[in-house]
Amino acid sequence: MRHPNPSCVRRALLVAALGLSCAAPALAQAPYPNRPLKLITPFPPGGSSDVLSRLLAQKLTETLGQPVAVENRPGAGGNIGHELAAKATPDGYTLLLSNSSTVVTNPFLYKRLGFDPINDFAYISMVATAGQVLVVHPSVPVKTLAELTALAKAKPGTLNFGSGGKGIQSHISGEMYKAATGVNIVHIPYKGTIQAVTDAVAGQIQMVFSDMVPAMPQIQAGKLRAIAVTSPTRSAVLPEVPTMMEAGIPGFNASVWWAIAAPKGTPPEVVNRINADLAKVLALPDVRETYSKLGIATAHSTPARVLETIRAESPGMGKILKDAGVDPE
Repeated sequence: MRHPNPSCVRRALLVAALGLSCAAPALAQAPYPNRPLKLITPFPPGGSSDVLSRLLAQKLTETLGQPVAVENRPGAGGNIGHELAAKATPDGYTLLLSNSSTVVTNPFLYKRLGFDPINDFAYISMVATAGQVLVVHPSVPVKTLAELTALAKAKPGTLNFGSGGKGIQSHISGEMYKAATGVNIVHIPYKGTIQAVTDAVAGQIQMVFSDMVPAMPQIQAGKLRAIAVTSPTRSAVLPEVPTMMEAGIPGFNASVWWAIAAPKGTPPEVVNRINADLAKVLALPDVRETYSKLGIATAHSTPARVLETIRAESPGMGKILKDAGVDPE
């Protein structure tokens, strides 16, 4: 039997090793993205967050060249979806539609979040801002904020206001209204603002500080009455409705913002790629028009700007909740 020449064996092994060393970088450098992405939405279908998610997912699918699927994970004021995203693999294939209610407000409302708003995410960009609209059931005999306040003071503890959950902006807006006027109205939390609006239409609760998306069809159908908007300027979709400031509460500004985030550790080049794609998407005329019809304004920013906003808004929110007597649970 002939034994292989040792030098030939060494050459063969060297060639094989070189082949593997060349193949490994080729595999590692497969262009991003090369498979479908997931966009976690921490609120139920039908609300503003869900509508925004689906529009952004559709447009990102076009720019990224891979499907972007929306995954609704509601509960605990957005905490459940944020915790899932924080614990996901930071490979660029899990994104999150974050929001100010969860990352600014919830740290003051929950003793345990399951995530750290500052340290557990790679924020990518702001995508939207919006105010809310205070609506009442038509059976409530008021047409102005002053009349509503007078009624609430005349009948303390009898008017209920619904919200999308503890710590959601619809809850915070109600607490701000209570603190500014001294009224005694009862908070009824739901698993989403759309559920609160549904019960308001049914007359189960009297009022809601609602996102525009679920409220507008009910206002247009005459099933709810718009009293005021919480943004500093009037809404393009409700130009005849005054702001809370115009209606008699100086300095009242309760707006919400949304941002796209990824798990901490997501590669910077992925963050930059998605940020650039979001800039293109948010500049599209049809996206701007759709946002406007929903009472929402488009917003784009640097990743750093999202973190700066969270840090800037947190102290003020903590004071609002402390003054309202809201303790973490």
